[in-house]
Amino acid sequence: MTRNILFIMCDQLRADHLSCFGHPRLHTPHLDRLAARGVLFDRAYVNSPVCGPSRMSYYTGRYVQSHGASWNFVPLKTGEMTMGDHLRPLGVRSALVGKTHMRADLAGMARLGIDPNSQIGVRISECGFDPYERDDGIHPYSGHDPDPSYNAYLRQQGFDGDNPWERWANSTVDDEGITRSGWFLKYSNRAALVPDEHSETPYITRRAMDFMREAGDQPWCLHVSYIKPHWPYVVPEPYASLYGPDDALPVARSERERQDPHPVYAAMMNHRVSRTFSREGVRDAVMPGYMGLIKQIDDQMGVLFAFMEERGLMRDTMIVFTSDHGDYLGDHWMGEKDLFHEPVVRAPLIIYDPDPRADATRGTRCQALVEAVDLAPTFLDVHGGAPVPHIIDGRSLRPLLFGQTPQDWRTEVVCEYDFSFQDSRIALGTKPRDAWMRMVFDGRWKYVHIEHHRPMLYDLQEDPHEFEDLGASTLAEHVQARERLHEALFKWARQPRQRVTVADGTIESTEVQARITEGGILIGYWDEADLAEARQRLKPRFASHNPLVKPTLDRLTTQQDLPAAPAEGPQPHA
Repeated sequence: MTRNILFIMCDQLRADHLSCFGHPRLHTPHLDRLAARGVLFDRAYVNSPVCGPSRMSYYTGRYVQSHGASWNFVPLKTGEMTMGDHLRPLGVRSALVGKTHMRADLAGMARLGIDPNSQIGVRISECGFDPYERDDGIHPYSGHDPDPSYNAYLRQQGFDGDNPWERWANSTVDDEGITRSGWFLKYSNRAALVPDEHSETPYITRRAMDFMREAGDQPWCLHVSYIKPHWPYVVPEPYASLYGPDDALPVARSERERQDPHPVYAAMMNHRVSRTFSREGVRDAVMPGYMGLIKQIDDQMGVLFAFMEERGLMRDTMIVFTSDHGDYLGDHWMGEKDLFHEPVVRAPLIIYDPDPRADATRGTRCQALVEAVDLAPTFLDVHGGAPVPHIIDGRSLRPLLFGQTPQDWRTEVVCEYDFSFQDSRIALGTKPRDAWMRMVFDGRWKYVHIEHHRPMLYDLQEDPHEFEDLGASTLAEHVQARERLHEALFKWARQPRQRVTVADGTIESTEVQARITEGGILIGYWDEADLAEARQRLKPRFASHNPLVKPTLDRLTTQQDLPAAPAEGPQPHA
């Protein structure tokens, strides 16, 4: 049986940069072996192309429209349920090692009188996880933790300074021996100063193993969240020298994309990071570091999985490997992750489930359209929790793991982006309330709706690299695709997602109306016979256990005489 869950997430890892997903030069044998023991999901998509909102969708099982944390600096509101909140009542410990990019809703907790340092406050601040070690890495001075544990660890190893994370783990030296910051893309092909064994990825792996040693007998869900291969794109030796520009995938961009582009796309191609990645030589400098970081992650997967084998944990632990989004790396004349092209929104997803029912699918590739919101309900399903579709937008993936394809499985995936915090919004003169984009993709056609602008449309069957925007095409096939997907997106948007305190099954139950009547609230009954018939038809739901109400309902049902009405006219005071 499946007892534990190891939920591994990388930051900014593209699906096409694992050999099991098709990369010809970047070999990732440990993840390949995990895929051979489980299921590789070829069409898994994140629900936002940016770290914070994407992760909040993973953790809550809810779309960005539902949970509201629409960008990196937007807190997840107090009261929003996460996978930890769903699993904890089932006796499962939900713990964190690594990054969440969570911003705590301190104002919400203050309004409700919740101490952020209390157990409840910490869980609210940590996406529902109990933090074994929270380390966002790229934000050592974010205010969340003024001295992250990794910095303390580096000092213990003799790597001193105000910020050893930046001074050693994410810096390098040039040919003149001058220390250079890894923040500058120019130095991405040089080795980090920190030795491999003391760099971030091995450190997080060891902390994950520490948790497993100390976990005890309680079932657990451990979120191991690696900071890399997110920038700074510097990696220690031996990884820094493993790859050169010729080992990278060819850059996917076309001059056609810069000829009369969509206004929003044009504004995003003008972001500083996009302009930089579009310059000659920048991608060649970055790719060796990016690929080296991924190779280091795969090697650490080998260390972690071997440790689990030795302790017998592979027999009862589901392993999920994914990322929060991808990285343009110069594709489409873009850097970072601001739009909906495949390199950004398609996520690597591998799931190994030791349950014998999953034997039929081991080593297979699943073509179903899958979303990040599906992991939370999958974890709930593993531990026998009842589905909660009034709270969670996603669906359990276990039927797919067991070789079953539900007939009503989704036919589209949705991804959302709030670009109100970006320079492109300012350049376009767009109000923050209007700076929303939504993508719907059916496996062939990708449709992007943007307020106050024409849509975008891509046909990935005929144009797999997404070079030609068909959003303004007048061809009947393109018009029909836009209309169909616009309606699909509108149907998705019409679904109620905020009625989370009452389950759909409760609403559908006739017991609701019975209880209302049990309370003595008689709405729409014609006479006593009507009530009697209803009580008979809805037995045993009409339990009549309320000692104050039962005599009244009995009297009304049996049509006993009521007390005589007072005589007309004024009555003397008693």
